[in-house]
Amino acid sequence: MQPSASSPAPSSEPSSATPAAPRHDERLTAPRSWWLITGLLGLSGGLIMFPLGTVPMLGGLIGAAVLAGAAVSSYGSARIRVVAGSLVAGDARIPVTALGAPEALDAEEARAWRTHKADPRAFMLMRSYVPRAVRIEVTDPADPTPYVYLSTREPEALAAAVEAARAEV
Repeated sequence: MQPSASSPAPSSEPSSATPAAPRHDERLTAPRSWWLITGLLGLSGGLIMFPLGTVPMLGGLIGAAVLAGAAVSSYGSARIRVVAGSLVAGDARIPVTALGAPEALDAEEARAWRTHKADPRAFMLMRSYVPRAVRIEVTDPADPTPYVYLSTREPEALAAAVEAARAEV
């Protein structure tokens, strides 16, 4: 693909984000240790099939590794984005107009909101390997969900992106 002749020259001034450009985009990938465990599960599958011969052993190794890898990959594919006036977390898409002020939580406060302070009606996108989180009140009176809890590696950036999106609307 060739560059267009009518494309504007790069500017040194910071440009404001267009409504379709994501303000925040984060993928909660699984930690490296989980991929090591995936490899060990593949090895276990091969060892289980070892007494049956070389071909079954290779089938067990590959089959167990693929199944474990697919499970880790799907669990680690959770994505949090603030885009086009909405907070997109996993399968949920919540308009920022239905959200209150976000609260960035440190590890201790996030643990409290995951355990004894948790409300079973809340929407929670939790990952055990991400210690910090953001909690956002749901202000829509028609929605029974009291708040949204999102595990994130960058709680301050996510909170700022939600605040900026709320200010635009």
